[in-house]
Amino acid sequence: MFPCPCGAALKIPLLQGGVPVQVRFRSWEDSWLSMRCPSCGRSEQWPQPEFTCGCGATVRLPVDTARRPQPVGGQLPPVAPVQPVRPAAQGIAPVQAAQPGQPPRALARKPFLPHPVRTSDDAVLAAARYLEWLGFGELEVSDSQDREGVCLLGPTIVAQVDTWTEPADLRAVECLWLNTLHGDELLPAMFTLAGYSLEARNRADQLLVALFELDLTGMPQAVNTAARELVRNSSRP
Repeated sequence: MFPCPCGAALKIPLLQGGVPVQVRFRSWEDSWLSMRCPSCGRSEQWPQPEFTCGCGATVRLPVDTARRPQPVGGQLPPVAPVQPVRPAAQGIAPVQAAQPGQPPRALARKPFLPHPVRTSDDAVLAAARYLEWLGFGELEVSDSQDREGVCLLGPTIVAQVDTWTEPADLRAVECLWLNTLHGDELLPAMFTLAGYSLEARNRADQLLVALFELDLTGMPQAVNTAARELVRNSSRP
C-alpha cells in the first residue's frame, strides 16, 4: 500500500499475465511510475512494486498503467506503530509489571546525554546514541547510496544521517523511503545538520518519514509529525 497526500491507502494495479523481471541495474527513472489517485484525482509518483527473493534477487512486478490504483480500506494512520526491540544502550530500564488496577508504566530512564557535534562522525554517533536511547538497539552502519552520510540499520528502523552543508532535498527523502520497502514494518528516519527543503518536508509528511535536526550539542529535534510520533511510540518512557 502507498499513502496519497489525501490520506487514501492505495494498491498499485498489477498487469494480468505480465512477466516479473529481475532488477540487475537500478536507475532513478525506472524506480518510479506516475499514476492518478482515484479518491482525489491527484497525480503522484509511486515506487515500482518490487520484492526481494530469499536468494537475494530483487524482482520487479509488471504494472497495468492503464488502470488507476485501487483504494484499500480507510485512511492511513499518522504513523506506523513502533515495535520495540531489545535496547542496546546502557542505562535503559526494563518495563515494570503493573500492579492490579493500575495501568502499565515504565521505570524512570536516565535523561538522554547528547554527544557534541564537531565532525560528521560526531553526527553519526549522536544519531545512533539517540536511536538506542529510544529503544532501537543493535544498529549497523552502512554507507549512504545517495548523499554524503551513512545509514543506521536496525530490526525495525532505517535511519539516514545526512552530513551535507545544504538542506536535505526531496530525492534524499524518497531514496530513504525506498530503502524501507524491502522489509516488514521498517520505519524511515533522517537526521541532518542543515535542515530540509520545503519539498523534502512535504514529501516526508506524505511518506511518513520521520525528520530530525541535529544541533551542535548533538540533541536531535523532531521536525515533523512522523518524528514526534516515532518518539512518542518508542520504548522510551
